[in-house]
Amino acid sequence: MIVVDKDTDLGNIDFKAGAMILIDKPLEWTSFDVVNKIRYKLRKMYGLKKFKVGHNGTLDPLATGLLMIFVGKYTKLIPNEENHNKRYTGRIKMGVTTPSLDRETDECDASPTDHLTKEMVIEKAKSFLGKSIQEIPIYSATKINGVAMYKLARQGKEFKVKSKEVEFLEIDIQDVNLPFVNFDVLCGKGTYIRAFARDLGQELKTTSYLYELRRTEISNYSVNRALSIDAFCDKIDLCEHTS
Repeated sequence: MIVVDKDTDLGNIDFKAGAMILIDKPLEWTSFDVVNKIRYKLRKMYGLKKFKVGHNGTLDPLATGLLMIFVGKYTKLIPNEENHNKRYTGRIKMGVTTPSLDRETDECDASPTDHLTKEMVIEKAKSFLGKSIQEIPIYSATKINGVAMYKLARQGKEFKVKSKEVEFLEIDIQDVNLPFVNFDVLCGKGTYIRAFARDLGQELKTTSYLYELRRTEISNYSVNRALSIDAFCDKIDLCEHTS
C-alpha cells in the first residue's frame, strides 16, 4: 500500500493510481471537511472535475487526530480497511453531562463527585475491558428509518435508541484530578468514546461527558506520522508549482 505521511515526497506519488494519506484532523473540522479539502486540491492538481476521495472512520468535529484518507483507486479498499482497532486519548468531566455527551451542547444534570476516589475510577474503568453492549449516543450518525439520530435529536423528536456490541482491549486511567479524568484506550471498530464517558460516570454514580478526545492510532498507523491538512495542501501546491 502506498502510504503518504509527513516524510513523503508527494512529487513521487500518483494519486490517481491510489494512495492512503495519514491526516491529523484539526479541531472543529468534520471528517468530510478534510475529505472535501483534499478532493479540491487533487482535482486542481490534475485539472479534473471529479476525483475519488474517502475515509475509513469518522471523527466528531470536537475530536482531533488520525484520519486515513483514501484517494484515487484506493477508495475501493475502504470496505476492507474499516475493521481496525483504534487508540484514543482524552479527558472526561465528572459531575455534569451534556445532551450530546461532548462540548457541542450545554452542560446539565450536575451531580456530586465528592464520593469519588482515583482508585474507584480506575476500578470501574477496568470493568469495561472486553466485549459489552453499548447504547449509541443519540447525537450520532446512526440512522433511524433513514434519518441520522443526531438530526432527530436536534429536532427534539423521540425515538428508540439503538445499541451495539463493542470491545475495549486496553483502558489506562492516566490521571484523576476531579472533575477531570484523563484516559488512554484501545478499542475495536465502532466504539463510541462519548458513550464510554457517559457509562463510566453512571458506574460511579454520577454524571459525566467527554470533554476532549484525540485519536492517536488506527491499526499500526500513528498520528505522529500524520500530516496536518495545511502541510498536505502546501506540499500539493509545491508539486503544482514545480510540475
